[in-house]
Amino acid sequence: MATPPWTPDASSHQAPAAQRRGTSGCLIAGAVTAIVLVLICAVVAAVVLVMRLRDGATPGAAPGNEPAAAASSPVGGPCRWLPTDEASNPNIKNVGTPPTTVPTTGVQQLTMTTNHGVIKVKVETGKAPCAAASVTYLAGRKFFDGTNCHRLTTDGISVLQCGDPSSTGTGGPSYRFAEENLPTASADPYPVGTLAMAKTQEPASTGSQFFIVWGPTPIAAEYTVLGTVTAGLDVVQAIGKAGAVDPAGQAATDGTPKSPVTITALTVTPPA
Repeated sequence: MATPPWTPDASSHQAPAAQRRGTSGCLIAGAVTAIVLVLICAVVAAVVLVMRLRDGATPGAAPGNEPAAAASSPVGGPCRWLPTDEASNPNIKNVGTPPTTVPTTGVQQLTMTTNHGVIKVKVETGKAPCAAASVTYLAGRKFFDGTNCHRLTTDGISVLQCGDPSSTGTGGPSYRFAEENLPTASADPYPVGTLAMAKTQEPASTGSQFFIVWGPTPIAAEYTVLGTVTAGLDVVQAIGKAGAVDPAGQAATDGTPKSPVTITALTVTPPA
């Protein structure tokens, strides 16, 4: 699946709370310093791992078999849609692949209609042309319609994750692609209102899962930013404040929304 940092979930999850995606190497300068740094790294790594485990945007894709450079799709250039391993994941939904030549300019509007309300997102096509093309393609095939947002985190990081056709957190399309438009801001790479694509800890593992940031979410800048919520952020925040539950129905800080969230329709306008 594809979960965000800290520990969001399906694609790299549980790192959102602190920084789910990416562990940092630490230089040890002395015995005491080493112990402190090791502890800090362990905490950060744990948070990041959670996020990654939750991100399964392209489960079963066995990403990372080729060098990251070979898998990358330069912004403004043709997109490479890499195959996932459908045989190993029953939650993969094959609806074909988008065209390899995609629009690289303009702005699109993504409209997600849910049982809680409508959420609108401004997509700047030129900044993430492959992600925009993928979501547009999938939306045109009603890939997201009738699916549930399978993950909600409320502690450390605050994200609502959706986009899995199986609503399990392990599903995605039959392809994956390289990350793009990664944040450059170090203080707050994913501010409230950001819609970003989930992924696993491997490079070029972005699929269909995405997350909407509804509260402070200090995670590593490893997830493609697709757009910014322009309307309906209050809808997402109300879902977040209602809380999450675990499989047993008990309150949890990282689980499924207590009040189930179903995407009844997701559409994307052509670039303009």
